[in-house]
Amino acid sequence: MRVMILGAPLLLLTVGAGAQQPATSGPAPSPGTLPSSVTRVFDCRALSGSAERLACFDREVAALEMAARARDVAIYDREQVRKTRRTLFGIALPDLNIFGGDEEDGEEAAELSRIESTIRSLRQDADGRYIVTLADGARWAQIDRKELSAYPRVGQTIRIRRAAMGSYLANIGSNTAIRVRRVLP
Repeated sequence: MRVMILGAPLLLLTVGAGAQQPATSGPAPSPGTLPSSVTRVFDCRALSGSAERLACFDREVAALEMAARARDVAIYDREQVRKTRRTLFGIALPDLNIFGGDEEDGEEAAELSRIESTIRSLRQDADGRYIVTLADGARWAQIDRKELSAYPRVGQTIRIRRAAMGSYLANIGSNTAIRVRRVLP
């Protein structure tokens, strides 16, 4: 028997539509919280007989493993989700609630409202606006016509934060903020 230990806390995502209905025995998390393949594993705890409970766990863990291999269910730990959310910062995505959001604590919400990085490369377009590539490869383009008091350089710190109405402001070094948007490759 193969045993898999998963670190807590976990975020479980359903990415397929072929999930079965959860078993009716035992308490289940609120609907829509977890995929039925996971709640069926949890439901096995409610069985009183050891042999029956073990058989249930063996059956449901095997079904969960098959769902994961078929990519009907994906399991991510909180750190993987944080990294993914950070790489998606500034990209407008539909709110599918697959990377959390409603239950974030204050520190995590603040972390997702700004990033700090270094400039890997930069250039100016024909209008003199800056296009900056961050250390992680994300590209940001200046969208206002504000001139910077000090010319930005590779290796310099850049801080980008959410602003009003879905816009973003970037501070490069000690310059005042310029309005930017995320540029996809």
